[in-house]
Amino acid sequence: MPLWRADKCQDVQSASWRPRRADGPQLNAQLEGWLSQVQSTKRPARAIIAPHAGYTYCGSCAAHAYKQVDPSITRRIFILGPSHHVPLSRCALSSVDIYRTPLYDLRIDQKIYGELWKTGMFERMSLQTDEDEHSIEMHLPYTAKAMESHKDEFTIIPVLVGALSESKEQEFGKLFSKYLADPSNLFVVSSDFCHWGQRFRYSYYDESQGEIYRSIEHLDKMGMSIIEQLDPVSFSNYLKKYHNTICGRHPIGVLLNAITELQKNGMNMSFSFLNYAQSSQCRNWQDSSVSYAAGALTVH
Repeated sequence: MPLWRADKCQDVQSASWRPRRADGPQLNAQLEGWLSQVQSTKRPARAIIAPHAGYTYCGSCAAHAYKQVDPSITRRIFILGPSHHVPLSRCALSSVDIYRTPLYDLRIDQKIYGELWKTGMFERMSLQTDEDEHSIEMHLPYTAKAMESHKDEFTIIPVLVGALSESKEQEFGKLFSKYLADPSNLFVVSSDFCHWGQRFRYSYYDESQGEIYRSIEHLDKMGMSIIEQLDPVSFSNYLKKYHNTICGRHPIGVLLNAITELQKNGMNMSFSFLNYAQSSQCRNWQDSSVSYAAGALTVH
């Protein structure tokens, strides 16, 4: 299925920002450039959190997460992205076998899909939903690039995550924890951070932080610090208090609950954010911006 078209998306200012099939060489060079400027300090990552906006905005930020991927041990990549366009109260699986990217095709792991399907906890994405949703799509070229030295040796497991209740986040966390425990698996959690401005209907501003963009950064970093503490309850409480428009909050909640499950069994892990950026610096009420953060989970 050709997932690559140029079209609009709701949460970035530019209109034509999704790479197309013909963009392969240029895109490859871009990704190589961003990755070459980053250190691999948290390798091998067992999970990463990275943004899903246009690469012009967040490509360099995302590189900080993807640089932590070790292609020599990674055999399955779970990509958990939030649903932007369709209401989902559970999680959904793709109905296709292959995702095409401008670099090379990525195979969906039908064995793992079969295991997930048998739980009765998932629904199917329609082809239209699959093609419209960018939260998984924007991670495919970076996944392909990070894994290119072992490109015939891995599969992907794309999962569209709905607006889960806290108890559902726990259930899905428990389900995915057994996969997170396996060192040959990598979890990619797709999320942008604060969407600020009138068009996002979100304008939280703590004047004590100075300029609006400083307040946004302070708010985001509060949430990032809680994620680093690996505490799903504190993260839920933070969201209830500040309503920060973190679009991947439910995939992040699932990851945090999966980690909690493994910690109960004595597994020692840590998460570190490695980069933070904003699409622009908001200084007045007419401005808008989207924030991006990249981080990695390592197992000790």
